[in-house]
Amino acid sequence: MSVLIGFLLPIATFSFALGLTLPLMKLERLYFLEETPSLLEITGALYEEGELLISGAILIFSIVLPAIKLLVLHVAAVGHENRWALRLMITLGKWSMMDVMLVALVIFAAKTSGLASASSLPGLWFYAVATLFSAVSALACQYMRR
Repeated sequence: MSVLIGFLLPIATFSFALGLTLPLMKLERLYFLEETPSLLEITGALYEEGELLISGAILIFSIVLPAIKLLVLHVAAVGHENRWALRLMITLGKWSMMDVMLVALVIFAAKTSGLASASSLPGLWFYAVATLFSAVSALACQYMRR
């Protein structure tokens, strides 16, 4: 189990960083205007446009909570007696699919607006890998501690 965690957790962390910074999607408007924003750029643009609630929700659920979860996973994987980390990891795990849902909602909103077409780019795939690998690592940490 520890070999699995040692393999998946660094990949999840690296993929999370790439998922935040690489373009998530390609938005095409009117066949000649094209944008390829990253998750950080989307959050910043929403904030600058005055969409504080949406920007804050994306920041908390798609950036901050997953980053804290990865940090806690590293602590839980390294420490043998970190029961607080395990409890916190279980609590954070309940919110782990919220980040993926928010990104999917952004793509859905772009596609259904009728003004743009959207397609996924590598940032979205790295973000999905980070979510999947961190979830599997969390399960493996829980299994090891029992």
